[in-house]
Amino acid sequence: MIRRHRVTRLLAAACALTMAAGCALTGEQQPPASAPPPVVEKARVKVGVLPVVDVAPLHIAIKNGYFEKEGLEVETVTVQGGAAAIPSLIQGGLDITFGNWVSFIGTESKGDAKAVGGIKLISDGYQAKPGMFLILVKGNGSIKTMQDLIGKRIAINTLNNISELTTKAVLEAHNIDPKRVTLLAMPMPDMEAAIERNTVDAGFMSEPFISKAQRNSGQLAILDAASGPTDGIPIAGYGTTGNFAAQNPNTVAAFQRAMAKGQRDASDRATVQALLPDYAGVDRDTARLVHLGEFPTSLDPKRLQRVATLMQTYGLLQADLDVAPMLVRSE
Repeated sequence: MIRRHRVTRLLAAACALTMAAGCALTGEQQPPASAPPPVVEKARVKVGVLPVVDVAPLHIAIKNGYFEKEGLEVETVTVQGGAAAIPSLIQGGLDITFGNWVSFIGTESKGDAKAVGGIKLISDGYQAKPGMFLILVKGNGSIKTMQDLIGKRIAINTLNNISELTTKAVLEAHNIDPKRVTLLAMPMPDMEAAIERNTVDAGFMSEPFISKAQRNSGQLAILDAASGPTDGIPIAGYGTTGNFAAQNPNTVAAFQRAMAKGQRDASDRATVQALLPDYAGVDRDTARLVHLGEFPTSLDPKRLQRVATLMQTYGLLQADLDVAPMLVRSE
């Protein structure tokens, strides 16, 4: 009995000495309380987005309070595409924008953002899988094969972006000279109707517009732009200016942490599907049909370099560009 009391006293003394580390009388250790995140320099940020599946992780992060926990409030601003959003980013109308890697890399290569410290890439967004980037045509129209696209008008959401790159790459892979088609800029929500009215012959769409056009108008896929040379290609993510990143490092780091959680959660299809009616304007039946790509949780310079290499191959980049210096790595 005396020995038992002495053991108990020794355990109590040991716990007292290690209480700061979270020791309990049972001998188990509890994890120390996490330190609060650094105070952000800018608590409210304007972020450019498109009404597409690609930005589901951002909306997940907003809904689940991930930004709020980091001391951030995100104001979303709808843009037509990455190429259209970058001028607003450079002029200060946006703090951060979602955009395709082609537009970000092209802007950096031309020096168009030099006055604001260049373009910095801060969070990955979306990566290609089969069925998520399709060129659609009228269901009862004359275009039956890819060869029928020669001489035709193809709508893409903006020029000099990922849509143009992947379209040219896949056409050439099927022995079609990309110069023999005409690419026209058009907002993606307008493409279904434009095809039905014969304003254009085909439209490059991503989800949810693919499923909407197939379900509502019976439009058919004539080309998968995420296949062959573009299979698994990185599609898009989030960028800012070098000046914003330098002046707001805590804000950028907070955005990255919240986005990483949103990207992680987007691996669950049901989570993405449930949000689409709210921000993408699709009904729940269509939301169940959409094809999803990958939602990477970290930036990888090797993967993004593949985009720059393809850009140079197909004339969207005039010289080699190392993308690694453009990346702002998360903590």
